[in-house]
Amino acid sequence: MVLAIALVLLVVGSLLFHFLSPWYFTPIASNWGMIDDTVTITFWVTGIVFVAINLFMAYAVIRYRYRKGKRAEYAPENKKLEAWLVAVTTVGVVAMLAPGLFVWAKFVEVPQDAAVFEALGKQWHWSFRFPGKDGVLGTVAARYVSDKNPFGMNPNDPNGKDDVLVTSPEVHLPLGRPVKALLRSIDVLHDFAVPQFRVKMDLVPGLVTYIWFTPTRTGEFDLLCEELCGLAHFTMRGRVVVEEEKAFQAWLSRYPTYAQSTAQVAGDAEAGKPLFAVCSACHGLQAEGNPVLHAPKLSGQGDWYLKRQLDYFKNGARGAHDKDVYGKQMAPMAATLADDAAIANVIAYIGTLPDKPAPATVEGDAKHGQKSFVTCAACHGSDGRGNQAMNAPRLAGMSDWYLVTQLNNFKHGVRGANRKDMYGPQMVSMAAILANDRAIDNLVSYINTF
Repeated sequence: MVLAIALVLLVVGSLLFHFLSPWYFTPIASNWGMIDDTVTITFWVTGIVFVAINLFMAYAVIRYRYRKGKRAEYAPENKKLEAWLVAVTTVGVVAMLAPGLFVWAKFVEVPQDAAVFEALGKQWHWSFRFPGKDGVLGTVAARYVSDKNPFGMNPNDPNGKDDVLVTSPEVHLPLGRPVKALLRSIDVLHDFAVPQFRVKMDLVPGLVTYIWFTPTRTGEFDLLCEELCGLAHFTMRGRVVVEEEKAFQAWLSRYPTYAQSTAQVAGDAEAGKPLFAVCSACHGLQAEGNPVLHAPKLSGQGDWYLKRQLDYFKNGARGAHDKDVYGKQMAPMAATLADDAAIANVIAYIGTLPDKPAPATVEGDAKHGQKSFVTCAACHGSDGRGNQAMNAPRLAGMSDWYLVTQLNNFKHGVRGANRKDMYGPQMVSMAAILANDRAIDNLVSYINTF
């Protein structure tokens, strides 16, 4: 009797949880309501079977419970019962599978008027490519992939010259227009998933897969990788912004074409030397850094990273938080660099300065810090030299006190929380594994051993 009651309570509790629970699908934001309908049908079929089987089990426990003097009856076959079970099971299976076949038929037939863009997945970030005025995406190949050509663009394909390259994990899409996303990975398996769109698809190395959908409401939506793609899988996030066509075109126009990105002139170190005079007041004549003024070492750091941080200070992604005292000091300094050419010039000059390791000032247990660095090494390299492909700057030989400050800033939300900082949130998650100040000191002490 106790078992029968438990089975009935299980059924009642499951039904109440399903119908009264506040946790369910996010509001849909695409044309794929068929996906929701199919899932609902599956819930009804499996739910009815779940209820029927468990209530039958409760009935059987009571009806055929042990009674003294009662003998069990042996019934090896019941063709009528078997026929009913086969028929009911067939109806249930068809009810679950048939809607999915109709959805799949629509899923693989992309509307002819659908716009096309490419989503490129790489540990652990997203990038995007849009066709230019010719409406045709250029060809790509793995052999062309490099730090200077992260998309692997074929330099000999004229169709790719006007392709718009969005080297940011945020992509904008026009409202009410069907789009086909070509999905490409250049390392491991990834997965393109936006919960509100209801459709998802794997990115398979060596293949180009695709999905299509029509955004039906404006807003910002999280882009997730729902494939276990490595150590930092959970940090591989992007953002999809759905907006009106005019706003979409304005956003797209801010990014360079492949031809423009390859035509960019390298910075002029001589022109950058007088611009560096402002920087040297804090960072030192040789960009060696100055802990008294809380100015980190710059020499030896990746030029791509210096450019990104200067851009961040200029556009408010850094130096805007109330608790970022030193960032607020840096923001007006970055504003003295009038344009991209000035930034390129000053970075070119920094590249000519001697790269001497910054003196170690942090005391910690390097042996314990080595265990924590296993996570850092996935992006920054086993030697801490940084990796542009991973958007991970150099750590080895840089100012250790500055590393401590920034790890604390990431832990406490001073850095990485600004919506313009598309890579900072990854570090927020990584810094969270360091439980306390001692753990941070241990990690930085190990980095000092490189």
